[in-house]
Amino acid sequence: MTRGAVRRRPGATPPGSTAGPVVSVGRPPGWLLAVSALVTVAVTADLLGGGVLERVDLRVSEVVSAWALADSGAYRPVWVVTQLGGRGSILVVLAGLVGYLGWRFRTAVPLVRVLFALLLLTVVVYSLKYGTGRTAPAYPGSFFHRDGASYPSGHVANAVLMWGVARWQVVEHRLAPWVQRTALVFSVAGPVATGVAMVCLDFHWVTDAVVGAAVGVLLLGVVHALDDVVLPRWAGARTARSSG
Repeated sequence: MTRGAVRRRPGATPPGSTAGPVVSVGRPPGWLLAVSALVTVAVTADLLGGGVLERVDLRVSEVVSAWALADSGAYRPVWVVTQLGGRGSILVVLAGLVGYLGWRFRTAVPLVRVLFALLLLTVVVYSLKYGTGRTAPAYPGSFFHRDGASYPSGHVANAVLMWGVARWQVVEHRLAPWVQRTALVFSVAGPVATGVAMVCLDFHWVTDAVVGAAVGVLLLGVVHALDDVVLPRWAGARTARSSG
């Protein structure tokens, strides 16, 4: 009755799993959370104050604009790389993963984690976007406007958080070693590739991508922390109901 909700002991093998963990679940360590928070606050303050990072963004945008990738044959493949952080593409992968884990291990926990991460991402990132109102490089001369929604990059934050959650589920349920390693690669390379591609196409400023990554790390830490608190209580409540 409760095996879908009960947290297993670290190192315990889920029923039906075929391998041990070959990589970590990817929970952000405390020092990385602290650095991410510092980067988010410092970069935001600098940009709102018209600091040096704004000039760095402008210089990088001038360089990549000269490449004119958007008008070249390279546009399509580079755009495809940006979809490593696209919500639709990641949700397709997560839907398959969550469906498989739910069927094989008879658990709703991965689904709950994904839905919570998605809700948290949407609320936090869009609050920052509309709160700062920063415009994209395509709108020069007006760095902040009430309709601006460039900062931070939702694609990069999405890639960090959702590929991180995918890796967590894959490792915790001890899927095949190659699947765990693939999840590790996507959780690390996915955000980097997304950020670079978005900047190269001049869709985002560099600082949009940097803070998008930092926010994604912070949100991943929040999802892990709340999971530690909420899941055991949920399991306890289900156990009490089944016993009654």
